[in-house]
Amino acid sequence: MTTTTSTQLFVGLGPLDRELVDPFLAEHQTLVLDPTEEQLAVAEAAIVRAAFTVDAAMLDRMPALKVLARTGVGTDLVDVAEARRRGIPVVITPGSNTVSVAEGVFAHLLSLVKRLPTLTGLVRGGRWAERGKVTVGDLEGATLGIVGFGRIGRKVAQIAEAFDLNVRAYDPFADIPPAYRCAGVDEVLTSSDFVTLHTPLTAENHHLINETRLAAMRPGTILVNCSRGALIDLDAAHAALASGQLAGLGLDVFDPEPPQHHPVFDHANTVLSPHLMGFTDRAMALTIRAAVEGAVAVLDGREPAAVAS
Repeated sequence: MTTTTSTQLFVGLGPLDRELVDPFLAEHQTLVLDPTEEQLAVAEAAIVRAAFTVDAAMLDRMPALKVLARTGVGTDLVDVAEARRRGIPVVITPGSNTVSVAEGVFAHLLSLVKRLPTLTGLVRGGRWAERGKVTVGDLEGATLGIVGFGRIGRKVAQIAEAFDLNVRAYDPFADIPPAYRCAGVDEVLTSSDFVTLHTPLTAENHHLINETRLAAMRPGTILVNCSRGALIDLDAAHAALASGQLAGLGLDVFDPEPPQHHPVFDHANTVLSPHLMGFTDRAMALTIRAAVEGAVAVLDGREPAAVAS
């Protein structure tokens, strides 16, 4: 007797590369990019990119949906509670871009410590004689403060050890080695030469780095944010750069995205990237694979590796 399996439709919500998805779908599963309303109405799985909003209205357009798979771990734009109320798990992909983001932190940090933008300008502009006016620093022997000690924070600490950096860290929910552990955010900030943020955005930590906390940092601190844009008050950071309290600011994330132009973007000691440190080719392939495999697992009646709570 022949058993017929109906086609299960996956839809891409946001830009997706079909070549990264198709190898992990079964023969009876197919992906549609830029779905029509009719295709949304019968879709059983959705692969959701970071910048795409999935709210109650969007869920209403997908009445057959059985699983949402978010590429990444942030669910700021996904109404997880509403999806859960409808019995739709939201699969996430922790760990797939951990190495990429951690390396991105050090790309920003090294660029600022070694003053690469300024030095590039000197050579490019034929101002070689001015090189003696630029102070270039080292990582070795300095202290790196890590706010948030999840997967990425731990990887940053591991890389920091290779640079002979001292590490200080705080996370109220993570197990932190005693040699790194601080009692709170303020202890991290006041004891570090460089600070990197790796905490999710919540109502409590919106503008976690504000005028008061910037003033409490060591003069000449370098601050890097590859986590969530709203963790830093950019007006306060700009003032701290202008006064020299901050020696450098590295930003890969913004609020909103894409951001409106801010004066801090024009400061010579600011390094910017458009939320791409976690989106290397390798990381993207791993993230998409994890999202697709999680969605397939749900449709097959299996437990996915990770679901948003």
